[in-house]
Amino acid sequence: MKNQDKKAYFVSDLHLGAPALKNNKERELAFVNWLNEIKEDASHLFLMGDIFDFWFEYKTVVPRGFTRTLGKIAEIADSGVDVHFFTGNHDVWIFDYLPNELGLTLHRNEFKTEISGKKFYLAHGDGLDATDKGYLLLKKMFTSKTLQWLFARIHPNLSISLGRHWSKHSRISKGVIGEEFKGATNEGMFIFAESILCQEEFDYFIFGHRHVMIDSPIGENSRYINLGDWIQHFSYGVFDGTEFKLKQYNYQGPRGH
Repeated sequence: MKNQDKKAYFVSDLHLGAPALKNNKERELAFVNWLNEIKEDASHLFLMGDIFDFWFEYKTVVPRGFTRTLGKIAEIADSGVDVHFFTGNHDVWIFDYLPNELGLTLHRNEFKTEISGKKFYLAHGDGLDATDKGYLLLKKMFTSKTLQWLFARIHPNLSISLGRHWSKHSRISKGVIGEEFKGATNEGMFIFAESILCQEEFDYFIFGHRHVMIDSPIGENSRYINLGDWIQHFSYGVFDGTEFKLKQYNYQGPRGH
């Protein structure tokens, strides 16, 4: 396949292993099937955060499970696809295991890149809404090196149980999967993207986090994309070098709770 026929793929918010969801195995199998389908024509794969519902890795221990997903991502990276992983608010405690073992590039912050002459601004999206003061404080705690060190002193059986218990208090466990687009004047991440456009031009802003599918014009010549999720929408983005499209995978299994 010629390089000009290759595509960049974007996906976020799988929340694999979420204790509030009863279809984790089916969703993971669907995701691996999707990875199999895209691997032949992919030049880039952007995993845009909250791929796992909880993750904490020690120097010698990582969470059990996700074997098919991790193996398939490693296979894709080994084939020469440029794989990028963005930490989300649920899998913020990824350190060096996945980059070293799978051969991917890890991003903890926003990432700017250019593909086929188009400029992309990429981020999971958590912490970009300046009005969400409560979460901004929470993120500061979760990214604290001191708190990470202290958490790592806890035995894995207890720490991972604590992490999964915390996850049960997330919006997913309360049945709040996604919301509608609030509009340009009320959508915090949209307002953030507008502020970036005042400083630098981008063709695409691509985020996750909100669990809603959004493809909206922003500024004069840009587009704001939210990728949805793999809980209700089973959605992803694809850029073929000319055009970006937001699509949904044909998933036939049980959804949500």
